[in-house]
Amino acid sequence: MALMARTRNQKGEPNMSLASHLAELERKHGDLERQIDEALNQPSFDTIELTKLKRRKLALKDEIRKLQAPTQH
Repeated sequence: MALMARTRNQKGEPNMSLASHLAELERKHGDLERQIDEALNQPSFDTIELTKLKRRKLALKDEIRKLQAPTQH
């Protein structure tokens, strides 16, 4: 039985379809949203860490929008 070769990206991870990649990005975005909400509900949250979480969330949102935008030729 022959094994099918899997393609890998530059990080050595298996390539994903666009739809599954978008779903993964949206999942991560939701996870960050929950982490931010949890941090804000803490009596003494770390503002630097909160800023980092918000920047990561925004970067994910930007990447999602870029991938969802119609390509121009």
